[in-house]
Amino acid sequence: MTEPVAFITGASRGIGKQLAVDFAKRGYDIVCVARSTGDQPTRLPGTVDETADLVRVEGRRALAVGADLSSEDDCRAAVEQAYGELGRIDVLINNAAIAPTGASLEQPMRRWRLAVEINLNAPFLLMTEICPRMVEAGHGRVINISSRVAVEPGFGRASYTTTKRALEALTESLAVELQGRSVSVNAIRLEVDVWTEGYAFTLGEDADTSKFEDPIVMSDACLWIADQPADYSGNIVTIADLRALGAVRPPTPFVKRT
Repeated sequence: MTEPVAFITGASRGIGKQLAVDFAKRGYDIVCVARSTGDQPTRLPGTVDETADLVRVEGRRALAVGADLSSEDDCRAAVEQAYGELGRIDVLINNAAIAPTGASLEQPMRRWRLAVEINLNAPFLLMTEICPRMVEAGHGRVINISSRVAVEPGFGRASYTTTKRALEALTESLAVELQGRSVSVNAIRLEVDVWTEGYAFTLGEDADTSKFEDPIVMSDACLWIADQPADYSGNIVTIADLRALGAVRPPTPFVKRT
């Protein structure tokens, strides 16, 4: 029997990278999915190839997949590659997201469409490709990463708020459809400031990030959800909720890795 496999989007940096390493430490093989690769890096640091190397350091198998999640073909190809090379997917973590900023009514439609494609359509497409196979295998966990912005709209975040709120509704809807079929669907509404390269870039070099938490808190949260029975499904939980259950460590300041 092969080891369990976690399929993680947005795995080139930040929360996704941390999830990949910590799920590997727990014994998972990892499919690292993101647009940034060693051959085609983006302006932010980090690639799926670098994350995959960190997974291998933990003694686990890693598959680095460069994919544009706004492309249906890329999403489907990533899933097929994962099943073809690792044979299974036990946990799907829809972590990748973009948050265009600026006056929403002044932004071009292409930015709105891109947010919808990556933040909402990609998670749905990946679930349509993976969940039926999870049902057939008799086990599966889907974890969607949401944000407090889903319920706290702010200036210039209309597309992010809309897509995250819709992702939570999708979570609840598919949990109902998959009830009793050994596959759970839950969402984490991240309501604390967690340091990531993308967030730091958005805030600017002079921003005070001293009170930001380490992304390891998201690993605590996702690993706890992955360990729950299949009937733990359809939940939208916060870090505070999980801390109250003892599932997530106390606030842990981010210390930059060297």
